[in-house]
Formats: sequence, C-alpha cells, structure tokens
Amino acid sequence: MDSLTQIVLGAACGEIALGKKIGNKALLFGAIGGTIPDLDVFIGNLFYSNTIDQLIFHRGFMHSIPFAILAAFGFGYLIHWLYNTGKRKDTTTRKDWIWLFLLSILTHPILDCFTPYGTQLFLPFSDYRVAFNNIAVADPLYTLPFLISLIVLMFYKRGSIKRNWWLKAGIYVSSAYMILTIMNKFYIDSVFKKSFKQAGIEYSRFTVQPSLLNNILWYGVAETDSDYKVGYYSILDKNSVTTDFISVPKNQDLLDMNDIDLKKLTWFSNEYYNLTSLPDGEFRYNDLRYPLIQNDANSSSVFGFRLYKNGNRWEYKNDAERFKNTSPSELFSSIWERMKGK
Repeated sequence: MDSLTQIVLGAACGEIALGKKIGNKALLFGAIGGTIPDLDVFIGNLFYSNTIDQLIFHRGFMHSIPFAILAAFGFGYLIHWLYNTGKRKDTTTRKDWIWLFLLSILTHPILDCFTPYGTQLFLPFSDYRVAFNNIAVADPLYTLPFLISLIVLMFYKRGSIKRNWWLKAGIYVSSAYMILTIMNKFYIDSVFKKSFKQAGIEYSRFTVQPSLLNNILWYGVAETDSDYKVGYYSILDKNSVTTDFISVPKNQDLLDMNDIDLKKLTWFSNEYYNLTSLPDGEFRYNDLRYPLIQNDANSSSVFGFRLYKNGNRWEYKNDAERFKNTSPSELFSSIWERMKGK
C-alpha cells in the first residue's frame, strides 16, 4: 500500500514490540522498519539502468519473507549495538530489536498482498505475485483511523493502560475494515460473474478490484479472444448486476511481446494489457488491472506509460499525455459520481 499506510503499520508494530520499554521511540523505529522494503525503489535504480528492470525489482526480493527474516536479524543486531550505550545500556535486548524489525518489515509485504499490485512474497524460491485485489493501494478509511489512534497514544506514558487501549483500537478498527473489504471482494466477484453471463460475454478469465481511494466503486475486466470487456459496479447500485461494459481492443500484435523486456511487462501486469501506437516509434502500454481514465475504448489506463527503444532494449517513461483530455481532478470527480450508485 502507500508509504503513509506502511509507516503507520510499522509504527504500530514498533509499539507492540518495544513501546513499554522505550515509549514513542518505538513508534519511530517501527516506522523506519515499515519503510525499509520500499527502499527497493531507490536500490533498483542503483543496480539497474533499464527502467523496466527497475520496475520489476520493486516489490521483489525486498518484499519477500526471506528478506524480512534476514533484515530483521541484521537491523536488530545493528540498532541494539548502537542503542545499548550510556544510560540506555541494558534497557533493551537484542531479541527486542529483532522482534521489532521482524514485525515491521514482514507486515509490509503482507499488507501489500491485499492490493491489485501484489508482491513476490516467496522470492527467491518463486516469482509468484500474491495479490488478493480487495483493497486499493491507498484507502483513507483503512489508514486515517489507524493514524489517529497512534497520534493519540503518543500523549500517554509508556506502559499506560490508555496507551495500550488506543493501540488496540487502531489495530482492531483497521483489521475490521480489511475484513470488510475481503467480504466486498467476494460479493463483487459474484456480481461480475452474473453480469458477464447476463451480457452474454464469453471470457477466459477476469479480475476485479476496487477503484482509487475507496472500496465502494469496483472495476472489473474480462479477457475474451479478441478484446477486454471493462465495467464498473458500485456497492450502492440498486441492481445486483452491471450492464455498462465497453470493449477495449488488445492490439497486442503491434509489438513482438516475446522480447525479453516486453515479456517482463506482460508478467508484471498478469497479461492484462493493451497497446496503442504512437508517433516516433513509441507505444502506449496500458496495464488494464487498473481503471481507465475515461470510460471509452480508446482511453488510457490510470497505470500506463510510453514504451520506446533505447539501443537494443525497450524502456518506459511517464506518459503525461494520458491526461490530455481529462485532468486528475476530473477523474476523481467521475469516480465520485459513479460511486454514488445508479
């Protein structure tokens, strides 16, 4: 999920592990631990010059269970050695710090698994991306109550019953909301199955996920032999099916997708993608796991970019022209209107 959410969850883990011993400093170290896996964005840029390689590196090994275990021992030993000096000597143990970093680092990729982006939990043993698709990458209803509870508990002394109460409140409320999103996912899956059947759409597979910043408006895409069928459904809709589907052409024959770089992209998007030809030998790549900017067949995806050839390799760059006909504010406005139901 987004960085703020991971910081909040990491801080809560720090409080669980060491809050009674070091107070608010545990929140700080937990927040640092919760941020560590996302440093792969910067580390990938150091190791790889190709932008596609950098993209694939994110949510790779540094988001895996083996990394969490190794990093917990490494950071646990280091921070205990640095912290265990002067007046603080023997106030904490090495085991405390290992436990803090294990909790804060490991919960990061586990939380990411609930998003459409997914994460490679089992690297280096398997590159399978775990993605449950039940919550958006950023969802204020998950994050804000959790954040507020941690801010409040900071004003209580370590070991205080009220401090522990606010910690539990944040964890329980956020967890209850996560369970609600999972229930929504099961329901929305059934809605789209019924909708595809009623519309006579014969598909080989489909995926459903929430739209941006909410868990009310959902986006579904089904793959057929020739195209993708895309539709939206709001939990507030009066009917138990959606009928507004648009056909998005695949256009996957515009490029040789057996190229080593392009194969990485198709794997990354779970093969839910389409291509559009652009001037100067460039192509727009739309990751169709994410909503369209406009509800029409020629629209770009919220997550899309330009492909271009750099020597013998393909690279990608930001595609600002995706929003030339619709600004981000207009996009969120349209999501809000559709979210209200019909």
